[in-house]
Amino acid sequence: MATMEDHVARWFDVQSVPLSHTFPPENRPGKLPFPTCSAIPIINLSNPERLDTIQKIIEAGRNFGFFQVINHGVSESVSTEALNVLKELFNMQDEEISRDAHKNGWAHMGSTSYAIDGIHLWRDNIKHLCHPLEKCVQHWPQMPTRYREVMATYVQEMRRLSFRILEIISEGLGLEKGYFEEISQVQFLSGSNYPACPDPSVTLGVLKHFDHSLITILFQGNVEGLQVLHDDKWIGVGVVPNAFVVNIGTQLEIMSNGKLRSAEHRAVTNSEEDRLSIATFINPSPNCIIEPAKVLINESNPPLYDSFLYNDFIVSSKAFGPLTELVQTKD
Repeated sequence: MATMEDHVARWFDVQSVPLSHTFPPENRPGKLPFPTCSAIPIINLSNPERLDTIQKIIEAGRNFGFFQVINHGVSESVSTEALNVLKELFNMQDEEISRDAHKNGWAHMGSTSYAIDGIHLWRDNIKHLCHPLEKCVQHWPQMPTRYREVMATYVQEMRRLSFRILEIISEGLGLEKGYFEEISQVQFLSGSNYPACPDPSVTLGVLKHFDHSLITILFQGNVEGLQVLHDDKWIGVGVVPNAFVVNIGTQLEIMSNGKLRSAEHRAVTNSEEDRLSIATFINPSPNCIIEPAKVLINESNPPLYDSFLYNDFIVSSKAFGPLTELVQTKD
Protein backbone atom coordinates (compact mmCIF):
# COMPACT_ATOMS: atom_id res chain seq x y z
CA MET A 1 0.00 0.00 0.00
CA ALA A 2 1.36 3.42 -0.97
CA THR A 3 2.36 5.80 1.81
CA MET A 4 3.55 9.40 1.97
CA GLU A 5 7.16 8.24 1.95
CA ASP A 6 6.56 6.77 -1.51
CA HIS A 7 5.34 10.15 -2.77
CA VAL A 8 7.74 12.73 -1.40
CA ALA A 9 7.38 15.02 -4.40
CA ARG A 10 3.60 14.95 -4.83
CA TRP A 11 0.53 13.87 -2.93
CA PHE A 12 -1.13 11.90 -5.73
CA ASP A 13 -2.34 8.33 -5.07
CA VAL A 14 -1.49 8.38 -1.37
CA GLN A 15 -3.61 5.64 0.17
CA SER A 16 -2.76 5.84 3.87
CA VAL A 17 -1.78 8.52 6.38
CA PRO A 18 1.82 8.09 7.62
CA LEU A 19 2.78 8.70 11.23
CA SER A 20 4.56 11.90 10.17
CA HIS A 21 1.13 13.40 9.38
CA THR A 22 -0.92 11.74 12.13
CA PHE A 23 -1.77 14.07 15.02
CA PRO A 24 -2.02 12.75 18.59
CA PRO A 25 -5.60 12.02 19.76
CA GLU A 26 -5.93 15.26 21.74
CA ASN A 27 -5.19 17.36 18.64
CA ARG A 28 -7.21 15.45 16.06
CA PRO A 29 -10.22 17.17 14.50
CA GLY A 30 -12.71 14.51 15.66
CA LYS A 31 -15.45 12.39 14.26
CA LEU A 32 -16.82 12.64 10.73
CA PRO A 33 -18.74 14.28 9.22
CA PHE A 34 -17.74 17.75 10.37
CA PRO A 35 -20.75 20.00 11.10
CA THR A 36 -21.47 23.02 8.92
CA CYS A 37 -22.92 26.11 10.56
CA SER A 38 -25.76 28.02 8.94
CA ALA A 39 -25.69 30.81 11.54
CA ILE A 40 -22.54 32.60 10.36
CA PRO A 41 -23.96 35.71 8.66
CA ILE A 42 -23.98 36.11 4.88
CA ILE A 43 -23.99 39.84 4.19
CA ASN A 44 -25.06 41.51 0.95
CA LEU A 45 -22.69 44.40 0.30
CA SER A 46 -25.03 45.77 -2.37
CA ASN A 47 -27.81 46.23 0.15
CA PRO A 48 -29.14 49.79 -0.41
CA GLU A 49 -29.79 50.08 3.32
CA ARG A 50 -26.26 50.94 4.42
CA LEU A 51 -27.11 51.19 8.10
CA ASP A 52 -28.47 47.65 7.96
CA THR A 53 -25.23 46.42 6.39
CA ILE A 54 -23.15 48.23 9.01
CA GLN A 55 -25.19 46.75 11.84
CA LYS A 56 -24.95 43.21 10.46
CA ILE A 57 -21.17 43.39 10.03
CA ILE A 58 -20.60 44.80 13.52
CA GLU A 59 -22.88 42.15 15.05
CA ALA A 60 -21.14 39.38 13.09
CA GLY A 61 -17.75 40.69 14.21
CA ARG A 62 -18.91 40.75 17.81
CA ASN A 63 -20.70 37.39 17.91
CA PHE A 64 -18.67 35.20 15.54
CA GLY A 65 -15.55 37.06 14.43
CA PHE A 66 -16.49 35.76 10.96
CA PHE A 67 -18.96 36.57 8.20
CA GLN A 68 -19.33 36.06 4.46
CA VAL A 69 -19.94 38.75 1.88
CA ILE A 70 -21.83 38.44 -1.41
CA ASN A 71 -22.58 40.95 -4.17
CA HIS A 72 -19.19 42.45 -3.39
CA GLY A 73 -18.30 43.68 -6.88
CA VAL A 74 -15.49 41.19 -7.55
CA SER A 75 -15.99 39.31 -10.78
CA GLU A 76 -16.33 35.56 -10.34
CA SER A 77 -13.87 35.07 -13.19
CA VAL A 78 -11.15 36.89 -11.20
CA SER A 79 -11.46 34.49 -8.27
CA THR A 80 -11.81 31.42 -10.47
CA GLU A 81 -8.71 32.27 -12.50
CA ALA A 82 -6.74 32.87 -9.31
CA LEU A 83 -7.64 29.39 -8.07
CA ASN A 84 -6.86 27.88 -11.47
CA VAL A 85 -3.38 29.37 -11.64
CA LEU A 86 -2.74 28.32 -8.04
CA LYS A 87 -3.72 24.78 -8.99
CA GLU A 88 -1.27 24.90 -11.91
CA LEU A 89 1.48 25.93 -9.50
CA PHE A 90 0.78 23.12 -7.06
CA ASN A 91 0.72 20.63 -9.93
CA MET A 92 4.36 21.43 -10.63
CA GLN A 93 7.08 19.22 -9.14
CA ASP A 94 8.24 20.19 -5.66
CA GLU A 95 11.75 20.76 -6.98
CA GLU A 96 10.49 23.30 -9.51
CA ILE A 97 8.41 25.11 -6.89
CA SER A 98 11.24 25.23 -4.35
CA ARG A 99 13.73 26.42 -6.97
CA ASP A 100 11.41 29.27 -7.98
CA ALA A 101 10.74 30.20 -4.35
CA HIS A 102 14.45 30.31 -3.51
CA LYS A 103 15.25 32.39 -6.59
CA ASN A 104 12.49 34.96 -6.19
CA GLY A 105 12.16 35.22 -2.41
CA TRP A 106 8.70 33.85 -1.67
CA ALA A 107 7.88 31.09 0.81
CA HIS A 108 6.93 27.51 -0.04
CA MET A 109 5.99 24.95 2.59
CA GLY A 110 5.36 21.55 1.07
CA SER A 111 3.97 18.34 2.49
CA THR A 112 7.26 17.23 4.03
CA SER A 113 8.97 20.54 4.77
CA TYR A 114 6.81 22.09 7.48
CA ALA A 115 5.97 20.47 10.80
CA ILE A 116 4.38 21.45 14.12
CA ASP A 117 5.76 19.53 17.12
CA GLY A 118 7.08 16.96 14.69
CA ILE A 119 3.76 16.44 12.89
CA HIS A 120 3.31 17.69 9.33
CA LEU A 121 0.25 19.55 8.15
CA TRP A 122 -1.76 17.99 5.33
CA ARG A 123 -1.23 20.80 2.86
CA ASP A 124 1.03 22.54 0.38
CA ASN A 125 1.31 26.27 0.94
CA ILE A 126 2.87 29.37 -0.59
CA LYS A 127 3.13 32.86 0.87
CA HIS A 128 4.31 36.15 -0.56
CA LEU A 129 4.02 39.86 0.13
CA CYS A 130 1.60 41.90 -1.97
CA HIS A 131 2.11 45.54 -1.05
CA PRO A 132 3.41 47.70 -2.59
CA LEU A 133 2.25 45.65 -5.54
CA GLU A 134 4.60 47.08 -8.16
CA LYS A 135 7.62 46.05 -6.07
CA CYS A 136 6.37 42.79 -4.62
CA VAL A 137 5.12 41.29 -7.89
CA GLN A 138 8.72 41.06 -9.10
CA HIS A 139 9.35 38.49 -6.36
CA TRP A 140 6.32 36.30 -7.02
CA PRO A 141 6.46 32.88 -8.69
CA GLN A 142 7.62 33.01 -12.28
CA MET A 143 5.89 29.73 -13.05
CA PRO A 144 3.21 29.30 -14.19
CA THR A 145 4.01 32.13 -16.56
CA ARG A 146 0.62 33.79 -16.07
CA TYR A 147 0.75 33.62 -12.27
CA ARG A 148 1.91 37.21 -11.74
CA GLU A 149 -0.66 38.73 -14.08
CA VAL A 150 -3.59 36.69 -12.77
CA MET A 151 -2.74 37.07 -9.10
CA ALA A 152 -1.99 40.79 -9.41
CA THR A 153 -5.56 41.32 -10.63
CA TYR A 154 -6.88 39.24 -7.75
CA VAL A 155 -4.78 41.09 -5.16
CA GLN A 156 -5.93 44.49 -6.43
CA GLU A 157 -9.56 43.39 -6.13
CA MET A 158 -8.97 42.06 -2.62
CA ARG A 159 -7.32 45.28 -1.56
CA ARG A 160 -10.27 47.31 -2.81
CA LEU A 161 -12.72 44.97 -1.12
CA SER A 162 -10.81 45.02 2.16
CA PHE A 163 -10.82 48.81 2.33
CA ARG A 164 -14.53 48.83 1.56
CA ILE A 165 -15.20 46.45 4.44
CA LEU A 166 -12.85 48.30 6.80
CA GLU A 167 -14.62 51.57 6.00
CA ILE A 168 -17.96 50.00 6.93
CA ILE A 169 -16.44 48.72 10.17
CA SER A 170 -14.92 52.13 10.88
CA GLU A 171 -18.30 53.77 10.45
CA GLY A 172 -19.96 51.13 12.62
CA LEU A 173 -17.47 51.76 15.44
CA GLY A 174 -17.85 55.51 15.19
CA LEU A 175 -14.32 56.15 13.91
CA GLU A 176 -13.32 58.82 11.44
CA LYS A 177 -13.51 58.16 7.71
CA GLY A 178 -10.42 56.42 6.37
CA TYR A 179 -9.21 55.48 9.86
CA PHE A 180 -8.00 52.00 8.88
CA GLU A 181 -6.94 52.78 5.33
CA GLU A 182 -4.30 55.20 6.60
CA ILE A 183 -2.57 52.54 8.71
CA SER A 184 -3.07 49.47 6.45
CA GLN A 185 0.21 49.33 4.59
CA VAL A 186 1.12 45.64 4.39
CA GLN A 187 -0.70 42.83 2.69
CA PHE A 188 0.34 39.27 2.02
CA LEU A 189 -1.22 36.29 0.31
CA SER A 190 -1.33 32.67 1.39
CA GLY A 191 -2.35 30.04 -1.16
CA SER A 192 -3.03 26.50 0.07
CA ASN A 193 -3.69 23.10 -1.42
CA TYR A 194 -5.29 20.49 0.83
CA PRO A 195 -5.21 17.18 -1.04
CA ALA A 196 -7.92 14.57 -0.51
CA CYS A 197 -6.92 12.62 2.58
CA PRO A 198 -7.42 8.91 3.27
CA ASP A 199 -8.37 9.64 6.90
CA PRO A 200 -9.35 13.27 7.68
CA SER A 201 -10.08 12.38 11.31
CA VAL A 202 -6.35 12.15 12.17
CA THR A 203 -4.96 15.02 10.07
CA LEU A 204 -5.16 18.81 9.95
CA GLY A 205 -4.66 21.23 7.10
CA VAL A 206 -3.96 24.13 9.48
CA LEU A 207 -3.71 24.08 13.27
CA LYS A 208 -6.07 26.21 15.33
CA HIS A 209 -4.87 29.80 15.40
CA PHE A 210 -5.81 33.47 15.41
CA ASP A 211 -5.01 35.77 12.48
CA HIS A 212 -2.80 38.68 13.56
CA SER A 213 -4.24 40.97 10.90
CA LEU A 214 -6.82 43.71 10.80
CA ILE A 215 -9.00 41.52 8.62
CA THR A 216 -8.41 38.45 6.48
CA ILE A 217 -10.35 37.71 3.29
CA LEU A 218 -10.59 34.08 2.20
CA PHE A 219 -11.80 32.57 -1.04
CA GLN A 220 -12.44 28.91 -0.33
CA GLY A 221 -13.57 27.79 -3.77
CA ASN A 222 -16.09 24.97 -3.92
CA VAL A 223 -14.91 22.71 -1.10
CA GLU A 224 -15.50 23.18 2.62
CA GLY A 225 -12.72 22.88 5.15
CA LEU A 226 -12.64 26.06 7.25
CA GLN A 227 -13.81 25.65 10.85
CA VAL A 228 -14.40 28.30 13.52
CA LEU A 229 -14.45 27.82 17.28
CA HIS A 230 -17.79 29.16 18.52
CA ASP A 231 -19.19 28.56 22.01
CA ASP A 232 -16.41 26.00 22.57
CA LYS A 233 -17.50 23.97 19.54
CA TRP A 234 -15.91 23.65 16.11
CA ILE A 235 -18.33 24.61 13.34
CA GLY A 236 -17.79 24.53 9.60
CA VAL A 237 -18.08 27.60 7.38
CA GLY A 238 -20.20 26.59 4.42
CA VAL A 239 -19.32 27.31 0.81
CA VAL A 240 -21.44 30.07 -0.72
CA PRO A 241 -21.02 30.57 -4.49
CA ASN A 242 -18.79 33.55 -5.31
CA ALA A 243 -18.63 34.65 -1.67
CA PHE A 244 -15.66 35.70 0.41
CA VAL A 245 -15.17 34.74 4.04
CA VAL A 246 -14.03 37.66 6.20
CA ASN A 247 -12.62 37.27 9.67
CA ILE A 248 -11.61 39.77 12.30
CA GLY A 249 -7.90 39.76 13.17
CA THR A 250 -6.40 40.27 16.61
CA GLN A 251 -5.19 43.76 15.74
CA LEU A 252 -8.71 44.92 14.91
CA GLU A 253 -10.00 43.37 18.12
CA ILE A 254 -7.50 45.49 20.04
CA MET A 255 -8.22 48.68 18.08
CA SER A 256 -11.95 48.21 18.61
CA ASN A 257 -11.25 47.76 22.35
CA GLY A 258 -12.97 44.39 22.28
CA LYS A 259 -16.13 45.52 20.48
CA LEU A 260 -15.14 43.08 17.73
CA ARG A 261 -13.46 39.77 18.42
CA SER A 262 -11.00 37.54 16.66
CA ALA A 263 -11.98 33.87 16.64
CA GLU A 264 -9.79 30.78 16.59
CA HIS A 265 -10.07 28.79 13.40
CA ARG A 266 -8.46 25.86 11.59
CA ALA A 267 -8.62 23.91 8.34
CA VAL A 268 -9.63 20.26 8.11
CA THR A 269 -9.31 17.88 5.18
CA ASN A 270 -11.74 15.55 3.44
CA SER A 271 -11.50 12.19 1.76
CA GLU A 272 -13.30 13.06 -1.48
CA GLU A 273 -11.75 16.19 -3.02
CA ASP A 274 -8.68 18.38 -3.08
CA ARG A 275 -9.36 21.81 -1.63
CA LEU A 276 -7.74 25.06 -2.78
CA SER A 277 -8.03 28.35 -0.92
CA ILE A 278 -6.57 31.84 -1.13
CA ALA A 279 -6.28 34.07 1.92
CA THR A 280 -5.24 37.71 1.77
CA PHE A 281 -4.23 39.51 4.95
CA ILE A 282 -4.60 43.23 5.57
CA ASN A 283 -2.15 44.18 8.30
CA PRO A 284 -1.10 47.42 9.98
CA SER A 285 2.12 49.07 8.92
CA PRO A 286 5.12 47.77 10.92
CA ASN A 287 5.64 51.21 12.48
CA CYS A 288 2.01 51.50 13.56
CA ILE A 289 1.16 51.79 17.26
CA ILE A 290 -1.53 49.22 18.04
CA GLU A 291 -3.90 50.37 20.75
CA PRO A 292 -7.62 50.88 21.33
CA ALA A 293 -8.93 53.79 19.28
CA LYS A 294 -9.01 56.84 21.53
CA VAL A 295 -12.55 57.76 20.53
CA LEU A 296 -13.72 54.46 22.02
CA ILE A 297 -12.09 55.11 25.40
CA ASN A 298 -13.72 56.95 28.30
CA GLU A 299 -14.29 56.53 32.04
CA SER A 300 -16.93 53.87 31.56
CA ASN A 301 -14.96 52.14 28.78
CA PRO A 302 -11.31 51.96 29.86
CA PRO A 303 -8.72 50.45 27.53
CA LEU A 304 -8.72 46.64 27.63
CA TYR A 305 -5.35 46.29 25.91
CA ASP A 306 -1.88 47.80 26.25
CA SER A 307 -0.24 49.73 23.41
CA PHE A 308 2.61 48.21 21.39
CA LEU A 309 4.53 48.72 18.16
CA TYR A 310 3.31 46.32 15.51
CA ASN A 311 6.85 45.61 14.29
CA ASP A 312 7.84 44.52 17.81
CA PHE A 313 4.91 42.14 17.83
CA ILE A 314 5.90 40.69 14.44
CA VAL A 315 9.46 40.06 15.58
CA SER A 316 8.65 38.65 19.03
CA SER A 317 5.83 36.35 17.92
CA LYS A 318 7.15 35.45 14.46
CA ALA A 319 3.52 35.98 13.50
CA PHE A 320 3.96 35.31 9.80
CA GLY A 321 6.41 32.42 9.88
CA PRO A 322 8.87 32.55 6.94
CA LEU A 323 7.59 36.02 6.00
CA THR A 324 8.38 37.62 9.36
CA GLU A 325 11.73 39.10 8.29
CA LEU A 326 10.30 40.41 5.03
CA VAL A 327 7.19 41.89 6.62
CA GLN A 328 9.14 43.81 9.28
CA THR A 329 11.35 45.46 6.65
CA LYS A 330 8.46 46.69 4.52
CA ASP A 331 6.79 50.05 5.11
